Parts: sequence; C-alpha cells; structure tokens
Amino acid sequence: MTISILTDNRPGSDLRAEHGLSYLVEHNGAVVLFDTGQSDLFLQNASKMGINLDGVGFVVLSHGHFDHGNGLKHLSGKKLVCHPDSFVKRYRKTDKSYIGLEMTKPELARRFDLVETSAPYKVSEEIIFLGEIPRVTDFESQTTPFIFSNGEPDFVMDDSAIALVLPDGLFVITGCGHSGVVNTLLHAQQVTGINNVCGVMGGFHLKKNDRQTQETIVFLKKHNVKHIYPSHCTDLPALSAFYDAFNIKQIRTGDILRF
Repeated sequence: MTISILTDNRPGSDLRAEHGLSYLVEHNGAVVLFDTGQSDLFLQNASKMGINLDGVGFVVLSHGHFDHGNGLKHLSGKKLVCHPDSFVKRYRKTDKSYIGLEMTKPELARRFDLVETSAPYKVSEEIIFLGEIPRVTDFESQTTPFIFSNGEPDFVMDDSAIALVLPDGLFVITGCGHSGVVNTLLHAQQVTGINNVCGVMGGFHLKKNDRQTQETIVFLKKHNVKHIYPSHCTDLPALSAFYDAFNIKQIRTGDILRF
C-alpha cells in the first residue's frame, strides 16, 4: 500500500499547503483519491511529485466540508463515493460563515458517476468506504461548532472514512474524524469483521490534550496500533500528546508512505 499526501495543512519540500486534505491511496491495483482539499492545489502538487491522476478509479469524499471537497470542481469523469448528507448547507456557529461544498449535488452528478451511500461500500475487495459511523462512545462527538441553515446543530453525520485490509490488519484513513477516531475504528472492525488495527491516519479533529485525546490514546495502545499519523485538523496540544505517547512522525504535504 502506498499513500501520497497531495494536500495537508503543513508544507513539505517545495510543495505548497492549504487548510485541507487530499491523499492518493494505491493498494493491490486499486487507485483511490481520498478527498480533494479546497482548491486545485492537489493537482499542482501531484504534478510536482510526478504523480499522474488519470489512473484514479474512485474519488472518495470523507464528508461535505469545503476543505475536503471543493477541489472536486477540478475533476470529472470519475466515480465519486460519499454519504448522502454531504450536500447539506452548513455553517460555523461562531460567525455563520458557510463551510459546505461549493458545488451542488446536481452539479456534481453531472461531472461524476455519483454513488451516495450511508451503508458501507466496497471500493475494491480490500478498500471499504465505511458509510455512516455510529456515535457510541461517551467522549466523542458530544458537542459541535457547526450548525445547519435553520440553526440546528450539525454533528456532521456524513463524516466517514475508508478501511484498507492489509496482511497485518486494518489501516483506517479519516478525513476529519468528526465521528471520533475510536467510533470510526470500532465501526471499521464491525464492518470488516477484523479486530486487529495496524494503522490509522488523517484528521483526528482533536484540539486539546483533554479526555477525548487521552481516551483515544488509551484505545490505540490497547489495540497495539503500530502506525499512527494524526494530521490536518489535529491541533498542537493533541499532537504533542500523541508524540509523547507514540513518538509520531508529523505528516507533511509531499510525503509518501509505503507499507
């Protein structure tokens, strides 16, 4: 398995970065673009990295936030997999600024072969889009800084991830982790029937070294997860806690991880 970081919050080498996430995932012949960031920067960086995206078979959208899906307007002709609620209008609670997708569902349906599913979906025999993730822990997804247009709280129920089946177990990739990293891993175990988790990476949406961060660390230690790469929306206090616990490597745009 190879994961190329086309866009992340932190720059690397001579590549530019933005607040967003886009990974190219290659595994046993399947080529998946996981999120597209908020601009065409993922395409610019792919070109600089010598990566041709013509071979992408699937585009997976982790959830309907601008920094993960606005880059879709620079693609077409692919199969796009996402949760049906990815297209809702959503805003920050603090300043009412819009944070949803720029393109509407009809516009994206004209550009892509659109697959909407809240149920798990096999992208390939060994890559599964997890669909809607149940919120079962008592320390994750308890509050939200987002609202819908009617003022109701938006808990980003469309937030999902992909699980890759490797010889050593599951490797799970999150976009922002709004559902909670532990909820996501528990769901991946249930969907696949595989209990062993060998790795997890992506946005963990952890902002402080608080109970949620510490409970996540406890879970990862309990399950002997070897490869841990928090990135994107994981803030410094949480990153520091993960460094202390696991001696993590900071993800940067342009990194290529091979397993």
